[in-house]
Amino acid sequence: MPIPGAEWTVGESAAHLVLANELMASLAAGHEQTYGDGTPGGLAAANAASLSAFAERDTSVLADGIVRHTVAFTDAADLRSADEQTVTPLGPMDLGTLGSYLLTHMLGHGYDIAAALGQPHMVDRDRVDLAMPFLITAMPRVVDARAAAGHSACYALRVRGGTRFALTFTDGTATVSAEPPRRPDCTIVAGPVTFFCFARRTGRSCRAERGTSTRTRTCRRRSIPRCGSAGGDACPYASR
Repeated sequence: MPIPGAEWTVGESAAHLVLANELMASLAAGHEQTYGDGTPGGLAAANAASLSAFAERDTSVLADGIVRHTVAFTDAADLRSADEQTVTPLGPMDLGTLGSYLLTHMLGHGYDIAAALGQPHMVDRDRVDLAMPFLITAMPRVVDARAAAGHSACYALRVRGGTRFALTFTDGTATVSAEPPRRPDCTIVAGPVTFFCFARRTGRSCRAERGTSTRTRTCRRRSIPRCGSAGGDACPYASR
């Protein structure tokens, strides 16, 4: 079954989640893994190769695998400190942020699968709060260098009722901080579901979040450069 606006089918997305969760469970257990080269292009190539080598597409079997590897991750993480460092497909981060990575990745693909099946998605305020450590860590790492080249601007980002932080570009280099280092060129305020879709930046649309909207002000033509991902097999939040 196709996913609207995506390159992968439901079966391929679910298979990818099985493989990604297995890899992250291994990382949580302290086993080093090499997957891609840390760039969106490298991840896309690794994702394509892993899916090609993994033929299972039965969604019932895949659902069991997703749950099994998620439980393996939590079991392994329980034995270690959340501050312990790991090396992931998107670079180094502590184990707590890796757990946020796992959740973000499942929520993102789960959102797409739910849309394809006409079922409710699982993205809500509490889960977006848990996803924020990874989203904030990953944002500077997945910027499309060509799109951002020469770009300088400061964005204040606020999740309505939750996290607020700043994303600043200096001649194409992105950094994240708790507070804007200067007066923002643009302030973006959104509800948690809308913000999550915005933060993923995979080029797929988000169903409108009831009672919320994205509000921008003082933007002065400072649009945020896109991440290095536009479709399923280049997902920047995937260890595929």
